[in-house]
Amino acid sequence: MGLSIGIVGLPNVGKSTLFNALTRNKVDAQNYPFCTIDPNVGIVPVPDDRLDQLAKVIPTKQVVPAVVEFIDIAGLVKGAATGEGLGNKFLAHIRSCDAIAEVIRVFSDSNVLHVEGQINPVSDIETIKTELILADLETTRKRIEKLSKELKGNSKVREVIEVVNKTEAALDKNIPVRDLDLSEKEKGVLRDLNLLTAKPHLYIINGDEEHLKNFDPKSVDLKPNETTIISAKIEGELNELDTNDKKEYLNELGQKEPGLNLLVKKCFDLLGLQTYFTAGEKEIKAWTIKKGFTAPQAAGVIHGDFERGFIKAETVNYLDLIECKGWNGARTAGKVRLEGKDYVVKDGDTMIFKFNV
Repeated sequence: MGLSIGIVGLPNVGKSTLFNALTRNKVDAQNYPFCTIDPNVGIVPVPDDRLDQLAKVIPTKQVVPAVVEFIDIAGLVKGAATGEGLGNKFLAHIRSCDAIAEVIRVFSDSNVLHVEGQINPVSDIETIKTELILADLETTRKRIEKLSKELKGNSKVREVIEVVNKTEAALDKNIPVRDLDLSEKEKGVLRDLNLLTAKPHLYIINGDEEHLKNFDPKSVDLKPNETTIISAKIEGELNELDTNDKKEYLNELGQKEPGLNLLVKKCFDLLGLQTYFTAGEKEIKAWTIKKGFTAPQAAGVIHGDFERGFIKAETVNYLDLIECKGWNGARTAGKVRLEGKDYVVKDGDTMIFKFNV
């Protein structure tokens, strides 16, 4: 299943620098607003040591990691919802993403001007929040206006209007849609509106070496579980180093792995995703699924026929597969199970699907 994250923020907060580090691309990252006009798209592999461990016990032609699509979008300014800067063009790009990662600048650099003239992360967060809410208010009001013309005693339309009205009222009080206590039915009603503030939101604190060690998300009114701290500049420098030098630099920073790895994993957690594997002679591959997916749903991520004709799934935890030196050893040890349609797939399961179409 596809996974796309839109990187947003005010101009000159380090979005494109972060994107370059993530994708190892060389998009423009200049010291002026709207350097990034068209969204830059990069595919980033999800770091997963389990793939290499599986490849050591199962001879294969290729190893294929799960991936995340990152979209670097032009800087947002006050008034974007009413057309300032790149305005609605910018907001349209966000609507295509599964989640929003907002870059917040806390680093100081006299050579990189802040669009507001000073470093104020709390104000920056509020600016982005306000613009997204204003855009959603416009969307909900247009929908209410359209539905009102279709009403004429139609009870189904009335139910939809009630949900949209409820959402508009919350937005009018500066409450993002993702913070509302909505039922699954209400979420379904709103889904086709593709509201910006309904999307999962991750805050990326872009700082320097000192921030990596000491920054507290609570100091800018953010929850640690929705925040990751990174230095886009340092991540770019790490990409230029060989393995040994990179390891030494990370030790100096007090980190076990690059911040980019942690960022990608955080995005997975944000969207409630997990990984299962297929492993054979042709390839060892990581597949991305929603937590709670059943075996047929997981099979459907590979191909719709797998889900429609699902019979059973040979299933083993990747650790057992490694310990038993492959499928034959795992079967001999009784570690491989046959799971049916109701089985809920666990992170790290390795599976062979049996199906008939």
